[in-house]
Amino acid sequence: MSKEAIAQKAAIVDEVAEQMKNAVSAIVVDSRGLTVAEVTDLRKQLRDAGIKLRVIKNKVLSRAAEQAGFEGMGDVFVGPSAVAFSEDDAVAPAKILKTFADSNDNLSIKGGIIEGKVADIDTINTFATLPSREDLLAMLANEFMSPVRDVAYALKAVADKKSEEDAA
Repeated sequence: MSKEAIAQKAAIVDEVAEQMKNAVSAIVVDSRGLTVAEVTDLRKQLRDAGIKLRVIKNKVLSRAAEQAGFEGMGDVFVGPSAVAFSEDDAVAPAKILKTFADSNDNLSIKGGIIEGKVADIDTINTFATLPSREDLLAMLANEFMSPVRDVAYALKAVADKKSEEDAA
């Protein structure tokens, strides 16, 4: 193999390692058996959530994971592998892929990386059941507003009672 070919392959490994380091979530799946329409639908769902899906050779994935410091992923990189990279939301790829895999037997989740740690299938499934970031923020805002709302209701009740007394 020529030095130029080796340099090109090393550059690809560096690129994938950098993607792994920058991603808050990188989920590895086996999409063998999916039709073109199903893959297109999956890619669209992921793209709409800001997630990139790449089919990458296992040797490249193994070297990139090792270079990025994610040891112990060797058993994940067996058979055809596609990786969903998300730089913004750790939960979204797990949710989308789990939902898609539940409705389609030809997609299987193999493992991945979530928030800088190697994640097994059980961890990914747990993340898939979590509310999205926006939902969590809405719940938090609602909890902060609850005491204020209670005070407002109490003040309104006092004002209503006072106006009833004045009318009588």
